[in-house]
Amino acid sequence: MTDIRVGVLGATGYIGTPYRAEMREVDGVQIVGVNARRRDLLKKAAAEDAATLVTDRWEEIVACDEINFVIVGTPDALHYEPVLACAEAGKHVLCEKPVGKNATEASAMYEAYKDRTHLAHFVPFWTRYVDIFRRAKEIVESGRLGEIKGVVYRWHNPRPANMPLTWRDNADLSAGGSIADVGSHAYDTVCWILGDEAKRVLTHADTITPGKADLGEINLDEALQWGAGSTTADTIRRGTTPDYAGMAWEFHQGAVGLLMVSHSTWFRKGLCPELELHGTEASLAINRVTGDVLLGQPDQPPERMESVPDDGFGNRFEKYVFPVVRSIMDGQSPPEHPNLFNGWRVQSFTDAALRSAQEGTWAHV
Repeated sequence: MTDIRVGVLGATGYIGTPYRAEMREVDGVQIVGVNARRRDLLKKAAAEDAATLVTDRWEEIVACDEINFVIVGTPDALHYEPVLACAEAGKHVLCEKPVGKNATEASAMYEAYKDRTHLAHFVPFWTRYVDIFRRAKEIVESGRLGEIKGVVYRWHNPRPANMPLTWRDNADLSAGGSIADVGSHAYDTVCWILGDEAKRVLTHADTITPGKADLGEINLDEALQWGAGSTTADTIRRGTTPDYAGMAWEFHQGAVGLLMVSHSTWFRKGLCPELELHGTEASLAINRVTGDVLLGQPDQPPERMESVPDDGFGNRFEKYVFPVVRSIMDGQSPPEHPNLFNGWRVQSFTDAALRSAQEGTWAHV
């Protein structure tokens, strides 16, 4: 088994912390280097991982000869340079989504890895690995729904009303607020299920949550903990990224429909199906919260096909990421997986959605 020696950028954040915990449990994997901007959190992370390289400079992680796999888990706007540097340094990479600040960056990142077929590049669109969506893909591919004509997706990830701002609310660091954050997952999932992409989109987007506390450079874990209390802050302001968006979309193969995403406190998840697929023969409704898979046929009441419990992912690195990396390290064909190509195509959509919101008209993807 090929050893994987990891360097983690953004090691102490909301994403990096659980990723490191999962990697520590996998045989043949060693976390060699950790990087973060805050030394107070970085010292603790290094002790947990027994990391020998501890730095607030990402360049030192990429340049380390001992490291062969780099996790890029920093804010969206800080992905571009490290990923290009990883390609030049011959490192396998996992880059968080959205992979860049915009589609131009995302395209360049894909181009950097496209011809380096000996290097793995993984983008964690984890929703593909949720059992209920895998089941939806199987049903679509079986032909039972006929030709898909309508797609409705609702992704609500409500935040506590008094949760303070984080970098995700900052347009200088976030690629597009809720549109880029959860919208990228939703769009990738639909593309993966349908085998199709959107050709144009019409968006209404806004920041609908009132002003929140500004506590400076805190991570999402700290924001959630602070928001669970009853404390107050001196500085209150609104975020500069949309925390709500409603999008009409059209796909190349003829499907139309709606995508709605939010982080606003006001929208609750689980009250209606997350995903609806409407075909010429039947319709399918997927509710991830309840696990229900409902089939609708003309002039018949909905039929509960099955209940698919959400049992979680397990260890995502052991099950999904490292089999890809090891296959490529060993010169073999890797399992199907989301990569920088998908990251670029998704970002082409989210860019178009943001452009549509700004211009008030349809935007081509």
